[in-house]
Amino acid sequence: MDHKDDQAPDQGGAAALLGPVEIRQLAEKLDVTPTKKLGQNFVHDPNTVRRIVAAAELTADDHVVEVGPGLGSLTLALLDTAAQVTAVEIDGRLAGELPVTVEWRAPEFADRLTVRNRDALRLGPGELDHPTALVANLPYNVSVPVLLHLLATFPSIRRVLVMVQAEVADRLSAGPGSKIYGVPSVKAAFYGEVRRAGSIGRNVFWPAPKIESGLVRIDRFVPGTEPWPLDDATRARVFPLVDAAFAQRRKTLRAALSGHYGSGAAAEEALRGAGIEPSLRGEKLGVADFVRLAGV
Repeated sequence: MDHKDDQAPDQGGAAALLGPVEIRQLAEKLDVTPTKKLGQNFVHDPNTVRRIVAAAELTADDHVVEVGPGLGSLTLALLDTAAQVTAVEIDGRLAGELPVTVEWRAPEFADRLTVRNRDALRLGPGELDHPTALVANLPYNVSVPVLLHLLATFPSIRRVLVMVQAEVADRLSAGPGSKIYGVPSVKAAFYGEVRRAGSIGRNVFWPAPKIESGLVRIDRFVPGTEPWPLDDATRARVFPLVDAAFAQRRKTLRAALSGHYGSGAAAEEALRGAGIEPSLRGEKLGVADFVRLAGV
C-alpha cells in the first residue's frame, strides 16, 4: 500500500493522528490480525490518545517509553509533546513499520522516535536511555508484570500513565481493606502514589475488546523524600512478604507468613515486633506496614 495520496500531516507542527480508516489500512498492509496471545487491541480514536497524553502531563523535556505501540496511534500523540519516545514492540512487523508510519504522519518528529523490537519483560537497565515517563496502552495479558518490571529496572521513570483492563486498574489503585486490594496494589504503591485516572470504553479499539479499560497514574516518590529506599535490596526483602501474605487471602498473617519465617511462632514474633497484630489478614496492611515488617 502506498501512502503518498493519503491524508498529509496536519499543518502547524502537529502529528496527524490515526483514525479507523488508517488503522485498517496499516493492518491490511502488514497482514496483521490482532491476536489475543499478544494482548493486541489497536486504538483508533484520536481523542482517546490525546486524552491519555494530557493525563500524563508530559513536558517537552520528557523521554517517554511506550510499550506495545502497535500501529502507532499513541506514539504519534506522544511525539507531539515529548523530547524523545522509545517504543518497545515485541512484534517484528509492527516494530519495523512504526518509523514508516511516523514519517508518513509526522515527518517533522521522526528524529524523536527510537524503536526497540524487544520483549519489554526482558529489557535490562542499560537498554533505555534514562526514560522519565512510561505512557502506554499495555498489552492486557502482561500489563502488571511489565509495569512492575519497568519501575524496578528504570528508576529514572518518575511518572506512569497506562491503560489497562478496568479490573486491573481498580486492583492497582485499591487501598488496604478493599476486597480487590492485593499484591499488585501493594507493589505499585511501593514506588509512589497510585490512582485511577479515568475510564476508557470499548469502542475506541479495533477489535473492540469484551471488557472496559481504565487509566492508572503513578507518581513516583521524589528522590530524596522517599519514605523508604526504592532499591533492589529493599524490594528483595519486602516483595516476598507481600507474596506470602496474599498467597491464601483467608489466612491470618501469622499462618500466611509461617513458611516465610520458618514457623508460626517466628512469624508472630516478627509481626509483633513490627507493631502488627498477627491475627490480621494481609489485606489490612499498607505498603508501609510491609516495609516495616521487612526491617527496612
